[in-house]
Amino acid sequence: MGIFSRLTDIVNSNINAILARAEDPEKIIRLVIQEMEDTLVEVRSAAVRSIAERRELERRVTLLRREQEDWERKAELAITRGREDLAKGALHAKARGGEALRAAEQQLEHLIAALARQSEDVAKLQAKLADAKAREQTIVARHKSAASRLKIRAKLYDERINDAFARFEHVERQLDEMEGRVEAYDIGRSGGIATEFADLEADGRVQEEFERLKARLGNRLPAASAS
Repeated sequence: MGIFSRLTDIVNSNINAILARAEDPEKIIRLVIQEMEDTLVEVRSAAVRSIAERRELERRVTLLRREQEDWERKAELAITRGREDLAKGALHAKARGGEALRAAEQQLEHLIAALARQSEDVAKLQAKLADAKAREQTIVARHKSAASRLKIRAKLYDERINDAFARFEHVERQLDEMEGRVEAYDIGRSGGIATEFADLEADGRVQEEFERLKARLGNRLPAASAS
């Protein structure tokens, strides 16, 4: 199982547990980051062990190759000295060493490939971790904003608010009724001093208009009778 498959299983398991407890998104994103950081530490530790194993295999391969060369020289020496039996023995030893060498080289090849994949996974995980940390503040801010708006909306549509507005409107209706009663008392009554002043001003304008008409008609007006 790759590190991302394992990480996904762990994170999903914990997130489902959090959602079941109705936890907030801030805890979820912090959990994801923590899981990624823990996985990164674990993978790096595994990489350290793999690197140590690779170096040990490289030393073993180098040693086996030297042994192959050494058995080759011994076989040549035995042949030059007329010791075919020793030469064949050296070649048999070389053959056995060759099998061990091929096995070690194959193991080293697989380990190097695994380390390369592991290195790619670590790089991807580091990038995802950096992205998660960069987005954490945005997610936290969005959550706080949404929670605040939800709280305000809940209060706005609270029955207590509706009751308060209903009482407010009731008071306004009572005031409208009281003001209507006041106006009703004034119906049919003299307008008081303000009305008298308005009447005087109206009479003055009528008199001015009357004098203007008289002046314009002039001689066409009938002569006044002598007293």
